[in-house]
Amino acid sequence: MSAVLTMRDVSVQFDTHKALQDVNLQMQAGERVALVGANGCGKSTLLRVAHGLLNVSAGRVEVVSEVNQAMVFQRPHMLRTSVLRFVVWGLWLQGTPWREAHVRALLALERVGLQDMAERSARTLSGGQQQRLALARAWALQPNFVLLDEPTSSLDPHAKREVERLLADWVAASKVSLLFSSHNLGQVKRLATRVIYLETGRVLADLPVDEFFNRPLGESHPEAHLFLKGELG
Repeated sequence: MSAVLTMRDVSVQFDTHKALQDVNLQMQAGERVALVGANGCGKSTLLRVAHGLLNVSAGRVEVVSEVNQAMVFQRPHMLRTSVLRFVVWGLWLQGTPWREAHVRALLALERVGLQDMAERSARTLSGGQQQRLALARAWALQPNFVLLDEPTSSLDPHAKREVERLLADWVAASKVSLLFSSHNLGQVKRLATRVIYLETGRVLADLPVDEFFNRPLGESHPEAHLFLKGELG
């Protein structure tokens, strides 16, 4: 497998606060990598750096040219437009002809079960529906690398299950690479193949998902061990 993302000694500093510190990370095509850790540990910053939304203060970020990325945020911003046009605009801005964008947008809405709401205002949807709409917009772009920042954290249990099911189906059908942050450790177990534990902007554990949850970490990765016990959060 080829690496889709490489970070070498990456640091990000905001005034006096170091959001990331000397992060080294390589992600292979087809991997599903979960970022875990307490609030403020650097998960969102790492995702934004990986997607090119933040410049680094030091180090280097490499994304291979064959990668087509899409990112879904924790609280996606809904434009003042219809559900259908919300997806169409994303495609059109990437250069897709309007008619083709319309067809692809309808297919994406059908995939997430929102085809009957195509003409509704995007801003009138529930939180779960808005997250499904954001996934539809990302899916329509046909990415091979998807980044998600706490995609289900603000949703009710039913909406969480629905969004997680859509993600699992997407990964199974298209073998996309997935980099996501989550506080839901059950979700991490179900979706990830690898787990990265962050604390104060530093990577303190990087392990296959089975090892992270099933191997004693007290001696090798004491901070991650405390996190899993609920003593860091």
